[in-house]
Amino acid sequence: MADRRLQVFHTVARLLSFTKAAETLHMTQPAVTFQIRQLEEYFNTRLFDRTHNRITLTEAGQKLFEFSDRIFDLYAEMENAVREITGSINGTLTIGASTTIAEYMLPTLLGDFKRRYPEVEIHLRVSNSDGIVSMVENNSIDLGVVESAVANKNLVVEHCKRDQLVAIAPPTHPLAALDTITIEQVLAFPFICREEGSGTREVINTYLEQLPTARSSLKIAMELGSPEAVKCAVEANMGVSIVSLATVQKELKLGTLVTIPLEPPLYRPFSFVHQRQKFKLRVMQELLNFARSYCKKHDQL
Repeated sequence: MADRRLQVFHTVARLLSFTKAAETLHMTQPAVTFQIRQLEEYFNTRLFDRTHNRITLTEAGQKLFEFSDRIFDLYAEMENAVREITGSINGTLTIGASTTIAEYMLPTLLGDFKRRYPEVEIHLRVSNSDGIVSMVENNSIDLGVVESAVANKNLVVEHCKRDQLVAIAPPTHPLAALDTITIEQVLAFPFICREEGSGTREVINTYLEQLPTARSSLKIAMELGSPEAVKCAVEANMGVSIVSLATVQKELKLGTLVTIPLEPPLYRPFSFVHQRQKFKLRVMQELLNFARSYCKKHDQL
């Protein structure tokens, strides 16, 4: 409902980038620039200083940003108040998730949510955990779901569920008959791993840091960009790997892979991450509450 020019200005001012604002608003960069120019003409003053591919707010721009922030807070309160009366839940949400979560957890969660709230439009963006945290920081997504620790203390991080990681190997592999396995036993063979920036890779690195000699003996045969690629390489007997137990249910049923629990066990949290001011609209609150209930029901604890 708010003036479109003000929405565009607020996004550019928050991100200090015309390019990122265009991506967030699903607009072209020339369209964003046009809206800002119109607003500057309306106030008859510059709102941004543009120097050396960087933009900063002018004094007038800073004042407009402060007021626009309050305006959008009031709009959110107004929509919440009206929807509390009507019981209506609608709107558009953009969720980002790391590859493992997007492929094996979110389809069921978002499908159930969409059936309950058919008027809510949901967009999903997939990246590794580092990429998702960056999207949250840039406000290009409303909610991130990641599989590794988040270093930015300005973001809200909430534990969702616990995920177990296990070693995987082909059924004919020497390790396949073991009931449990140590990381030293895994590292005696060529290792198939995810790329740097992946939550799975980060968790394994942290696990190995507890055993400095083990990390130095890591024999990386391949670095791959998705759980599916890792599983295919292991099925082809190109090495062994450590993956989320949730990602190999199909292969276990087909008998193409076996899992061996690690000793000591390796767990990691799946976590929600968002900006502190994000959950003002009722549709966002409903999504988070729905996701909390889903994770509680499906947690491995």
